[in-house]
Amino acid sequence: MPRTILHLDMDAFFAAVEQSDHPEWRGKPVVVGADPRGGRGRGVVSTCSYEARRFGIHSAMPISKAWKLNPGAIYVQPRGQRYAEVSRQVMEILSHFSPDLEQISIDEAFLDITSTQKLFGGAEAMAKRIKAEIRKETNLSCSIGIAPSKFVAKIASDLRKPDGLVLVPEGEVERFLAPLEIARLWGCGPKTVPLLQAMGIFTIGDLAACAQLELINKFGQVGLHFWRLAHGLDERPVSDDHSAKSMSRESTFAADTGDEEEMRQTLLSLCDDLAYDMRRHEVRGRTITLKIRLADFSTFTRSRSLETATDTSAELFHHASELFASFNRKGARIRLLGVAVSQLQQGEGQMDLFTPEAARKDKVDRIMDDVRKKFGTRAISRASLLQNRRDSQWIRDEP
Repeated sequence: MPRTILHLDMDAFFAAVEQSDHPEWRGKPVVVGADPRGGRGRGVVSTCSYEARRFGIHSAMPISKAWKLNPGAIYVQPRGQRYAEVSRQVMEILSHFSPDLEQISIDEAFLDITSTQKLFGGAEAMAKRIKAEIRKETNLSCSIGIAPSKFVAKIASDLRKPDGLVLVPEGEVERFLAPLEIARLWGCGPKTVPLLQAMGIFTIGDLAACAQLELINKFGQVGLHFWRLAHGLDERPVSDDHSAKSMSRESTFAADTGDEEEMRQTLLSLCDDLAYDMRRHEVRGRTITLKIRLADFSTFTRSRSLETATDTSAELFHHASELFASFNRKGARIRLLGVAVSQLQQGEGQMDLFTPEAARKDKVDRIMDDVRKKFGTRAISRASLLQNRRDSQWIRDEP
């Protein structure tokens, strides 16, 4: 039996939640992201409503540019917990239509409906019912693509946003893909597109017409990957493995900085928040990665793998600080710092508490966790961070 894969993508999710919670904002341009600070903001746009997009605003745009395009828009800082709550509602609805559910982000998911679509009158009828139930329960719209593979279903869901529904039947895949621009291929980024265009390849159909060997000779195994996708070949299953591959936090400074103490305190705060989030999700990690973005927007990463996975603030900060000290920025000022932890392990695992100092640091973390759970994440802080937070010299970005 041919597979039938459904891809769901919520429409302008963060902004749509804000408009739903604030009815007076409906029909108006809403921008979710960093504080624009009157056009001097340093962060980026997380997402924006379709009304804001008419002004040229889009996700990942510097918030200062968004302000210039439309200073009259409604600027809102992200509410992660609220978005996660609505996301859980959406995923709960999806789970009623098939047990084969793969959530790939807070507002996207794949559903394998091969064996369940007939129970709902077919794939299209199922999709319409999903859209109706999501609108009823959350007051939000979504776009859905249905196809024989994950790759094609995801492309289909993006074609008629917002509130779209696109069905690509078995046998129609290559004709559906052929006229689409080459940049829609997964893995075909800004560096690859010019190379393909230099070969006379501008659409997915152009690439599908190429000889497989020619693409392999030019791009190696990536060329084979492109060729397969251009023909709609994607056998990846819908997997219910929800475990995160990494967790991270980053901050954009209000002004490019070379102040060592400011950067040290920012790293400490990032590690503190990240470790708390890891403990809350009951995961520990082995690889710590430091992200540094300089004033000229050049970005660097430095990583270190540990013998034993950790979730403590002190250990994350120790290794992030050493990675930072080893980076020679040659006097350049810094725009952004970030810390990520990967190679995550579920559960508390083995804790290195053989020394009194290690036991003390872990106990401090757990006490702070208890206070935060009862009174909120900002109810308690390390003493060395208090002046930093009072001065507000850095902007916290959402994970």
